[in-house]
Amino acid sequence: MTGHQAGFGPAGSGPFRTPDAQQGDQRLLCRRVGQADLAAVRDIRRALRELLVSSRHSGAADVAELLTSELLTNALIHTDRGAVVTAVVSTSGLRVEVKDFVAELPTPYRPSCDDGTHGRGLLLVEALADAWGVQEHDRGKVVWFELDGGAPPRY
Repeated sequence: MTGHQAGFGPAGSGPFRTPDAQQGDQRLLCRRVGQADLAAVRDIRRALRELLVSSRHSGAADVAELLTSELLTNALIHTDRGAVVTAVVSTSGLRVEVKDFVAELPTPYRPSCDDGTHGRGLLLVEALADAWGVQEHDRGKVVWFELDGGAPPRY
């Protein structure tokens, strides 16, 4: 998987559990989403776009919204305990993490042409993110992706 850190990788450190705020050159978003609250996906996308626009990274907003929607929807559909979405925007780019509370690790699904439209979320993350990965934690896992702040999105 060229250009990606797929599989298990560092989930980052620092202020990922901090409420929405600004710290130095970083802007933070942190939201808890309740079990099966798929309507919250739209609200998270809107908040992420506002975060990116306010930090002058609006060029990454479309891809960031798509990938965040995919990861959050996966967490809400495949788990029964909700999720926590965190995003950090800095001069070096964007990092989004979706933490859920189920230990089962995701694997990219290779759909066939007969599978309709489901099962392609991680393939989109793999194709569009500059880096992504999964890290286990004591009560589940974190699936994350990063977009380089200076590079145009790859299609």
